[in-house]
Amino acid sequence: MQDKQNVTPRIMIGAPNGRSGKTMVSVGLCALLHKNGLSVQPFKKGPDYIDASWLTAASGKACRNLDAYLMSKDVMISNFCKSSLGNDFALIEGNMGLYDGFDGGEEGSSAHLARVLKTPVVLVVNAARMTRSIAALIKGYMDFEAGTNVTGVILNNVAGPRHEKKLSDAVERYCKIPVLGCIPRNQALAIHERHLGLVPFQEASSGTIGIERILRTIEKHLDIESLISIAKSAQGLPISHSTTQQRPKVSVRIGVMMDHAFHFYYPENLEALEQEGAELVLIDAIHDDKLEAIDGLYIGGGFPELYMSKLQLNETLRVQIATSIEDGLPVYAECGGLIYLCDRIVIDGVPYTGVGAIPSSVEFFTKPQAHGYSKLEVKYENPFYPVGMQIYGHEFHYSRLTCAKGLHCALELTRGQGIDGKMDGIVYRNVFASYTHIHASGTSSWAKSFVSVASRNKGIGKSAFEQESPREVGHG
Repeated sequence: MQDKQNVTPRIMIGAPNGRSGKTMVSVGLCALLHKNGLSVQPFKKGPDYIDASWLTAASGKACRNLDAYLMSKDVMISNFCKSSLGNDFALIEGNMGLYDGFDGGEEGSSAHLARVLKTPVVLVVNAARMTRSIAALIKGYMDFEAGTNVTGVILNNVAGPRHEKKLSDAVERYCKIPVLGCIPRNQALAIHERHLGLVPFQEASSGTIGIERILRTIEKHLDIESLISIAKSAQGLPISHSTTQQRPKVSVRIGVMMDHAFHFYYPENLEALEQEGAELVLIDAIHDDKLEAIDGLYIGGGFPELYMSKLQLNETLRVQIATSIEDGLPVYAECGGLIYLCDRIVIDGVPYTGVGAIPSSVEFFTKPQAHGYSKLEVKYENPFYPVGMQIYGHEFHYSRLTCAKGLHCALELTRGQGIDGKMDGIVYRNVFASYTHIHASGTSSWAKSFVSVASRNKGIGKSAFEQESPREVGHG
């Protein structure tokens, strides 16, 4: 019997370099197709949370991240098939330049992902100050790596009708692929930016208006029918024979900080917790004045530094969290969550008070303190990971911790910055707090461990983990 095939129409939106306009085009396409009644499943290549938030808002469906560093090739294919199956259209937004991979190689590039998923690529090119030369650039991208199927191009920052004609004539003459659209130069189409890249949709005060403006531009200037035709040319992907696991009965309640300050969560992480039997309880760290009855707490990343005055004002919740931690509440905190749990957070010279469970001071800087993928080994006992396990994650932050003496970490870095360049994963009672973000698709034991420690803690009110000499931060 022949394997089933996923034949969902799909394209990858790639570019020669960052800031070419691929996020704007991807958001506009998702919004337009959604408006026209199509079910669109968006994906973001790489670990980025922010572009994903815009794609989620534009499509009405949770964007999924596909990352060859954080998960295996088979898992990427499986995740893509599972999420895209049954939809009318799948759009994958690439990142950086089309051929930019890990450490100078092809693996991990947008082109590599397009080949793995047998997906045609539409290239978005910033055409400012170019005419005939654009054909040489596009031709180079078409021919650079065998098997990369660059099937169309969208030209951005086009000055006017004469410029458009010169560009289109050159591409069609020398590259023999269609120009699917020419987007005029328009600063109003830019999505707000900040130090980590784009501003998350949740924080953009005019986010919905911005998406509508981009939608109208895409609708006017893109040949949507030709683009859909290209998407339909994608080859089928074999669907793996995976057994559907029955979700167990709810055994624990895990709180998830979900508000303007904390909203960096992969959908798969939350789904994995539910699959293991957790009921997720959403908590607003800014407005909720009471910590609900929970057996565990997950504090993801975000931008707590922008809301620190409001987080500080909510003293009632901070004190309840600190007290619950002393009573043994399991807490998993990533980046922004780690920062929130500290004693003192200094932003532009102004000190703020955090939860205080971690005796450390955090200071923010104008330049990145860490940016990129990380690789870590679990060296010491902790509530969430077995000793000896390898963890692959990523980090991107502008802050640095000064840890109190006696604070311990469980993870040793072989790549990345972590807390002090050597260690990450601060352990205190049932708290595990790190700068590293993980993806549940590549760290499969994480959710099971979280639910397990939450279950052991349920109603106990004391530490479910006896600390066994993890390494002190800053000490060998």
